[in-house]
Amino acid sequence: MAGLGAPRLLDWASSPPHLQFNRFVLTGYRPASSGPGCLRSLFYLHNELGNIYTHGIPLLGFLVLVPLSIPWGRLSAAWLGAVHYLACISPQLGSVLYHLFMNHEGGPAVYHTLLTLDMCGVCLVNTLGALPIIYCTLACRPLPRSAALLAYSGLSSYALLCAVTARSNVRRLRSFAWQALFRFFFFYLRWAGLGTGHPSSLRSYLIMDGLALLGGVINISRIPERWRPGHFDYWFNSHQIMHVLVVVSILHLHWGVVADLRWLTSYVCPQN
Repeated sequence: MAGLGAPRLLDWASSPPHLQFNRFVLTGYRPASSGPGCLRSLFYLHNELGNIYTHGIPLLGFLVLVPLSIPWGRLSAAWLGAVHYLACISPQLGSVLYHLFMNHEGGPAVYHTLLTLDMCGVCLVNTLGALPIIYCTLACRPLPRSAALLAYSGLSSYALLCAVTARSNVRRLRSFAWQALFRFFFFYLRWAGLGTGHPSSLRSYLIMDGLALLGGVINISRIPERWRPGHFDYWFNSHQIMHVLVVVSILHLHWGVVADLRWLTSYVCPQN
């Protein structure tokens, strides 16, 4: 990879200030590049390559495979499949664009636009990913279901505002806390037998949120590169670990939602 016309990489001190967000990653920074130059960085080694591919490869897989497993023809509410599909691909798409073009010669203005796009992807998986969960949990209660979907959508809009204006990774992670609490209320309804849905889905959703939280904590703690600065510049640093955990988290979301959607196609609400 390094032989394909790679530019001279920079160390942390020489990189642009807006890219100096992890002081434990010491080398491998790309210089400011044009759009085509950023695209060429797909083919040589630098410290963002792992971040690009750990979401880029799953993105390609999700684009093709997720629609094939959704029971489109049997769904009375086809929009549930559509929002789930968008939820699965949005965070990877935003992340790939952010990491690929973050060193664009447009500087901080382009960088912050890309960061906003990345945060929108995170918010979309939190928002759209939960809508089928809420719908299936309240499948037999139309009015509470509509109110809950509306309330969660409004809460998610506020979370997005907080995330895009946050000035640290800790505050960005906290931006999504209220969404998580809202989801856990619906998980409780299922656990307590007060909500509906496929019996196996709750376990998938709990693992989903557990992995997402673990990934966020690892990312803000900068482990393992904090322990040995410079040794994880290219591979196995905290952000890459978070990316892998996010992908597995989305897989659990997908398995849970698909089980719920298949359950929904044959479930008949009891008559009062």
